[in-house]
Amino acid sequence: MTGLATGAAAAAPQLAVNVLSTQSLLSAFGVLGVGVVLFAETGLLIGFFLPGDSLLFTAGLLCTGTAPGGLRLSLAPLLAVAAVGALAGSQCGYLIGRKAGGALLARSRSVRLQEGARRAEELLERYGHAKAIVLARFVPVVRTVLNPLAGALRVPIGTFTVWQVAGGLVWSLGLILAGYALGSSVPNVDRYLLPMVGVIVALSLVPLVAELYRSRRAAVGQKGAEG
Repeated sequence: MTGLATGAAAAAPQLAVNVLSTQSLLSAFGVLGVGVVLFAETGLLIGFFLPGDSLLFTAGLLCTGTAPGGLRLSLAPLLAVAAVGALAGSQCGYLIGRKAGGALLARSRSVRLQEGARRAEELLERYGHAKAIVLARFVPVVRTVLNPLAGALRVPIGTFTVWQVAGGLVWSLGLILAGYALGSSVPNVDRYLLPMVGVIVALSLVPLVAELYRSRRAAVGQKGAEG
């Protein structure tokens, strides 16, 4: 009995997983964990806090075998699982929103979710369905709430599916390949992992920022022409 208790106590720390840590998630669940996290983040409102961007980038880096801890992932299975998780999650979120309407978001007490819903509505109103669905992939929290919101607003399922697939593939595969490319070309890249993750997350917002800037310039130009 004492031996069993000692073994259980020793195993307990290994079983603990920090869902906010990419290293912890990947060490515990590997490639399969990437698919599960992406599905939860894009398909279930409870997954809005999960680290999708940094997880994808770090997973790509781990495919090169240059990251600390000796953990190495296989690139081809990772790309396939990430794509399936991201696309299936978004489609699931849309179907949930279509069936439940806005009730789930309305009942949520999370300030971040409510803010994300407001930004998602702004994207849909300002850019239309196609562009908003693609841009939302690159904005944390917004990519979680836009899918059920699109379902609740009755965005045509064909339109939603085409553009969520396009955006989902660019987002998931792009970040993985960015991590893989940097890990393959930069010596001792593990020393700079955290700063690079921050840069990648910032870069993921560039399409949205550029679109906002372009839209505002167009609005200013239109006002000037009317004046």
